[in-house]
Amino acid sequence: MNYSEDPNKQYHIQVGKGEVGRYVILPGDPKRCAKIAKYFDDPVLIADNREYVTYTGYLDGVKVSVTSTGIGGPSASIAMEELVNCGADTFIRVGTCGGMQPEVKSGDAVIATGAIRMEGTSREYAPIEFPAVADLAVTNALVLSARELKQEYFAGVVQCKDAFYGQHSPERMPVSYELLNKGEAWKRMGCLASEMESAALFIVAGALHVRAGSVFLVVANQEREKLGLENPVVHDTDMAIRIAIGAIRELIRQDKKES
Repeated sequence: MNYSEDPNKQYHIQVGKGEVGRYVILPGDPKRCAKIAKYFDDPVLIADNREYVTYTGYLDGVKVSVTSTGIGGPSASIAMEELVNCGADTFIRVGTCGGMQPEVKSGDAVIATGAIRMEGTSREYAPIEFPAVADLAVTNALVLSARELKQEYFAGVVQCKDAFYGQHSPERMPVSYELLNKGEAWKRMGCLASEMESAALFIVAGALHVRAGSVFLVVANQEREKLGLENPVVHDTDMAIRIAIGAIRELIRQDKKES
């Protein structure tokens, strides 16, 4: 059932079939969409509804798009579901994260190979035993892009949560015993960073049989702060965006070879 006033548009994103490309970049912040679209050839604003802003343009002659998702797994999963209905099948989440290992510094990039499912959305798609893993081709393209840009990056597992302040101020929460203990376990297991969307996106992508990967700018690192190490706050996401753009170009090349 489609609840949209226009039956040819998806209810939340207000996009129709053919209006987006196969390849879609997914930032959380709607204001980042115009910034990302500047890297496209001939970008056009397709829709602006709720937290979902969509531009479509071209990279190397191939139609590509950017759609914002808002914050967290619930709204991100809606975006992916509806974009798949419009013809998209390859997604790169671009956003920010907080470092969790001392060596992960502000301004670095983190490429997620998998995500800890400490959130709720993915549980409505798959049993908790099923791992949230990124698509290998997308991940490899992101790593290659970061290397070509000579950008410092880390590739590995990230942690996903629903409550931003549950991760940033766990000691004041009524369930502090669980948040603190699990947070310590994630760090001991080498978890690189914390963010809010990848677990849901990886699981939804698996359920829909599409491809997804993630790249993040490290804004800061609480663990470095605790250790008294240098820990500036960095907000410029352009580096992560450029990694994603390069990765899509690489995927376009690979997909053309295989077609």
